[in-house]
Amino acid sequence: MTLPDVPVGTRVVVRYRIEGGFTDALGYLRSRDDAECTVETKRGLATIRLADIVLAKTVPPPPAPRGSRGS
Repeated sequence: MTLPDVPVGTRVVVRYRIEGGFTDALGYLRSRDDAECTVETKRGLATIRLADIVLAKTVPPPPAPRGSRGS
C-alpha cells in the first residue's frame, strides 16, 4: 500500500528524509495532496513533502491506557 492509497484519518508511520538522515512521523494522516501530506503526531502536525518519503505504512491503533496500580 502506498501513501496515496491510505484514507485520511488512518494511523500511519512515515519515514522521510531530513538534513543529515531520516526521521519518522507516527500519527494520523490528516491531509494529502500531490506534493505533501500532513500527519498529526503527539508533538503536533508534521507536514512532509511526498518526494522526501522513503517508507509509509498503516499501523494499528495505540494500545488502551493502562489502569492505575492500586496499592
